Amino acid sequence: MSASDQKLLPGKKHAPESLGRVLVIGLGKSGMSAVRYLSALVGTRVESVFVAAGAENEKAQAFADQYRGEGVTFAFGCESFTERYDLCIASPGISQFSDFYQNAAAASTEVISEAEFAWRESAEDSRWIAITGTNGKTTTTSLTAFILKRAGFKANAVGNIGDVCLDAVAAGETEIYVAELSSFQLASTSLFTSIASVILNVTPDHLYWHLSFDAYRDAKYKCLDHLNQVSGSLAILDATDEVVRQKVKELKALTPEERGFAYLPLGTMAGIRESMIDRCGASAAAYVDGAETLVIELNGVRHTLCAVDDLQIKGDHNLSNSLAAAACALTVGATDEQIIDGLKAFAPLEHRNEPCGSIAGVRCFNDSKATNVDSTLKALASFAPGTVIALYGGRDKGTDLTPLVEMTHQYGHAVVCFGECQDRFYDAFAANPGNLTLLRAPWLEDALDAALSVARPGDNVVLSPACASFDEFSCFEERGDVFKKLVADRAARLGA
Repeated sequence: MSASDQKLLPGKKHAPESLGRVLVIGLGKSGMSAVRYLSALVGTRVESVFVAAGAENEKAQAFADQYRGEGVTFAFGCESFTERYDLCIASPGISQFSDFYQNAAAASTEVISEAEFAWRESAEDSRWIAITGTNGKTTTTSLTAFILKRAGFKANAVGNIGDVCLDAVAAGETEIYVAELSSFQLASTSLFTSIASVILNVTPDHLYWHLSFDAYRDAKYKCLDHLNQVSGSLAILDATDEVVRQKVKELKALTPEERGFAYLPLGTMAGIRESMIDRCGASAAAYVDGAETLVIELNGVRHTLCAVDDLQIKGDHNLSNSLAAAACALTVGATDEQIIDGLKAFAPLEHRNEPCGSIAGVRCFNDSKATNVDSTLKALASFAPGTVIALYGGRDKGTDLTPLVEMTHQYGHAVVCFGECQDRFYDAFAANPGNLTLLRAPWLEDALDAALSVARPGDNVVLSPACASFDEFSCFEERGDVFKKLVADRAARLGA
């Protein structure tokens, strides 16, 4: 029997009185959170918990030793099942198309993500904001939560940043969950809904997990599936993105009654400095006006917010992020004054075009979070043309480098290719070098030194790798932290 058919607990979104026999696949952060939550329910709402923990490692084994007990069983390396389960909670790291996931689905009445389970278990009167997109979702999530907390709301960033969704629900201290949700998490949702859903952009990424771009795109769009079930809900869509703009057109073609929710396009195909109201008669729009001020026109009201120059986060992509965050805040009741205050006070996030010092008059920026080409393109556009020395490298995702080469010609005067991918990246630039100085280096430290060897005072050395970090580092955060230490070391020796 699925959750939708069972008797539900009062005071929660959609929580069955009995969860029965539960299977958890994967033991990353979300899997551990699910085990913590479920183990406390064994003997009441939960009959048993079986954890297919994936590959064994020291951290996972220590966790299993802590929680293994009556009603909770762990198995490492197990990817097939002979028992039946009422519910399966799947790790976002396990592809829907993998044998592991498919075997779990065949053995279970229902498979959901930890984010879906957390939503079901959350308080009935809590509100959720869902934020997704290939790039920009972390900044938008952080900014939205920052504005709301600064304004006095009990809001927290959850999901891919901040607390794991279920940990935040278990703590019981949050009224507005601002959830950064990946395509992995959204793919295994079925009932989840929100007061506001943001789709920032959809460009090719994670295709190894989804197998096709269409499946990746459709997973993102699942955050819109049940918006019509929440009164006053809003879809916020970045219309500067070609793929998302198609969804805007689809929504515009529906009557308000057919949609069941309002939608707000950010910018137009011409960019964030044009209103969709002016361009095609939309009923709402968010954009930057001729006075370089952020504006949201929604429900017949014009909200004139802060000037572009008042924002500490720079670049056109951050104008979209800021407007999306402001729209989310408006949807849950923040005032224009509270939103303006939050927008002005919000500082750049770590590893996201983060200023990290200067060396002999050359400024350095840590954009280690840029693990794909599209994210790097947005970072480049934050700088004056011709001032960038770009550090590209890491584990190659195999994406088309043509846009990266073209945009680097506009904003850069030198490129350093490093790490596992250096040969393919170097060859792509060598085929069309223009006036760029091309360098290569084995690893990140060598790349920084190579960049400094051709840097001029006033230049910007930008680590925006367009690649995963796993050739040299465990994650993009470690890569960014190491880069900042390297910058600090050189600044101490050479001066700022």
